[in-house]
Amino acid sequence: MKTPRPLPAPLGTAPFTFQEAVDAGASRRRLKHRSLMVPSRGIRVPAGVPTESPLLVRPLTIVTEFSAASHATAFRIWGFPGFHPGLHDPGVHISRPDTMAIPRRRGVVGHVGQFFDDEITEVDGALVTTRARTWLDCSRRMSIDEITVVADHLLRRPRPSFEGRSEPYATIEELADMLDRHKGTPGIRKARLALEDARVGADSAPETRLRLILGRAGLPEPQLNAPTVLRPGVVREPDLSYPEHRVAVEYEGETVHSDAAQVVRDIAREEDFASAGWTSVRISKSHLAKSGHAAVAKVRAALYAHGWQPG
Repeated sequence: MKTPRPLPAPLGTAPFTFQEAVDAGASRRRLKHRSLMVPSRGIRVPAGVPTESPLLVRPLTIVTEFSAASHATAFRIWGFPGFHPGLHDPGVHISRPDTMAIPRRRGVVGHVGQFFDDEITEVDGALVTTRARTWLDCSRRMSIDEITVVADHLLRRPRPSFEGRSEPYATIEELADMLDRHKGTPGIRKARLALEDARVGADSAPETRLRLILGRAGLPEPQLNAPTVLRPGVVREPDLSYPEHRVAVEYEGETVHSDAAQVVRDIAREEDFASAGWTSVRISKSHLAKSGHAAVAKVRAALYAHGWQPG
């Protein structure tokens, strides 16, 4: 088989629209060559380029007029934490204003809804629903706890030296405004309950889940990543803390703490808390299993030991 003429740069590295290729100088005959895949009408994918849905977002939103990536697709684009049951479903989720027909084409999961101008933004050349709007759109299929996980993520104060930003992705007022704009939207009641449970300060999804589990068990509300002066010149920021009872709770991720430097840091942290009269409770993923009973038992025992009484 004759080798096809090379595509105009940079069309050979990612999915593109038929019209983009024509505008770049590709002939219509070249665009019908069997080396190009056609995942959906008006879109071409060069040989060797993956056809996973994230790569198709940009061309699909271009060929589908007045549309934006939304729902599970936007959830993935924004890198939200937490569990969304549709995250790995096939197809790109695309939304249009409810004054238009629902998007129907191969490879697309279509939606319609009411949109304000500030609820759509651009990411890598594709129109996408904003983080706050995506949070609301996804709430219909998520549990209240997982909606809360995402809310905490949006509200979290960033660490500028590590993240290159100084403002949170959203404020409580902005999320509440999103709910007020779209009264009656499917999932909004769960989103309202989640917003009531949301807090500023959690650094990860497991920290949020742990906080919610402890709260449901009747334990007091902890502080989140609050700077804690243990002695002059020694400040720690435990994931969750109960300063009144001198109990710190740390969630240990799945990273194995086996390298010598990390072991030294862990020991130093434990010694700092102990010398200040604090109890440090370490929680792992296994403690959160089975509704978190093991985590609750560990934290409750530490609080009891420091004089806490329920009620």
